[in-house]
Amino acid sequence: MRLFCRHFGQGKPVVILHGLFGISDNWVSFGRLLGEHFTVYIPDLRNHGQSPHSGVFDFPSLENDLAELMEDYSLPEIFLVGHSLGGKTAMYFALHHPELVKKLVIVDISLRKSPPDREHQQLLNAMMAVDFSAAKSRSDIDRQLGVVVKSVKLRQFLLKNVYWRDRNTMDWRLNLKAINENLLAVFEGVSGRGVYPGPVLFIRGGLSDYIHDSDLPELKLKFPGAELETIASASHWVHADAPGEFYGLVKNFLDR
Repeated sequence: MRLFCRHFGQGKPVVILHGLFGISDNWVSFGRLLGEHFTVYIPDLRNHGQSPHSGVFDFPSLENDLAELMEDYSLPEIFLVGHSLGGKTAMYFALHHPELVKKLVIVDISLRKSPPDREHQQLLNAMMAVDFSAAKSRSDIDRQLGVVVKSVKLRQFLLKNVYWRDRNTMDWRLNLKAINENLLAVFEGVSGRGVYPGPVLFIRGGLSDYIHDSDLPELKLKFPGAELETIASASHWVHADAPGEFYGLVKNFLDR
């Protein structure tokens, strides 16, 4: 599948993969900053943003999409950065294609299976329940989401997925049906064959529980070159909560 992709800058190629319900636009500020030193590619994952929709939504398909993106842009080797679902995809890709990944940065996600909690299903249900025929503006959609999604910050994140389908009608860019039907698949653990021997930086939020200390032995087994940094003040959205510290960690790691 040919993904929609933003790219900035010049230099060695860095590919950034966003998380579930995210879009490439979430990473533009970081990408432009990094683009002062690298060529940065930020695709929308399948069923997200401006990329095509498909009923197939699992790690093998996400892996194939990334391989096709590298082929489309003639990238023989990349620095690969992934957050959350994008991080799991990046680990899956690096374990199967270690020769294509020069360095790996994984943001607040581990290898283990993490069954969808109530929040993810609630978010999907809330988005699928939006009545666009009764919405004339994003604030109307915000009010509908607010019945279930109490966090203003989280609603603002979800609202980035709304677009004008035509002059009078808004809609979700997300393929909510496919994501809902395949939610269990994308919360599976990354297991099986492969070891990635190259340098890996794991960055976790100190206020998040997506990487436990108990996850570290398995991470070290699959990624023997792994190191871990914790940004104490950050939640799961590390790059948004502590952009300066996050940028410094990633830039220094890639430069080494």
